Amino acid sequence: MTKLILIRHGQTVWNKLGRYQGQADVELSDAGKKQAELLGENFPYDNVAAVYSSNLKRAVETAQAVADKFNLTVNPCQEFREINFGEWEGLTYEEIHGKWPKEHEMLFKSPDKLVCPGGEGFKDVQKRAVEKMQEIIRENDGKQVVIAAHGGVIRTMLCHALGLSLQNMWHIKQDNTAINVVSAYNEGMVVELLNSTQHLAGMTNNFCDNFSAASVKGNEKC
Repeated sequence: MTKLILIRHGQTVWNKLGRYQGQADVELSDAGKKQAELLGENFPYDNVAAVYSSNLKRAVETAQAVADKFNLTVNPCQEFREINFGEWEGLTYEEIHGKWPKEHEMLFKSPDKLVCPGGEGFKDVQKRAVEKMQEIIRENDGKQVVIAAHGGVIRTMLCHALGLSLQNMWHIKQDNTAINVVSAYNEGMVVELLNSTQHLAGMTNNFCDNFSAASVKGNEKC
């Protein structure tokens, strides 16, 4: 059995501004850096054998906080990058919805069918992320490893682990630096923990998620 600890990156500057960042290499905000620090200080698991990460700096910096705790190096993996939003990169909810209303509605209502204009779809994201995850499982049999990535990517990996269609991916909440735990057995995967932010106790965790359910209704401008 291999235990995977999946972690979403800390809050970024664009999270604060409500901009879709996808594969744009955006830095952590001051709050995001504090979240990563608390993640490292209060990390709830021992004996981590390896730390992997998306190769985007917001994920690498988050992963580094855990790697430092165990005197490990971060292994950056392009396969764990966030979805390529194409023409939506750097735009706000309102800007995207104003120019691509039908496609933007598909992002939330039919994420399994969406292909972002000039970018990729979540099926592509899931394929590359799950293939890399399975490689890591094979290489770390019997060990406990960390993978730091992004909200969209992690949701696709959790859908795979749970046997869910990507149609249901937005039913899985992912806060900044949220911890998720998946145990991989020969017979299949078991999800043991979802969206835990106990390590942030005492720090207000009200940061904007581009993919919150509220965004579908336009009630939260993320």
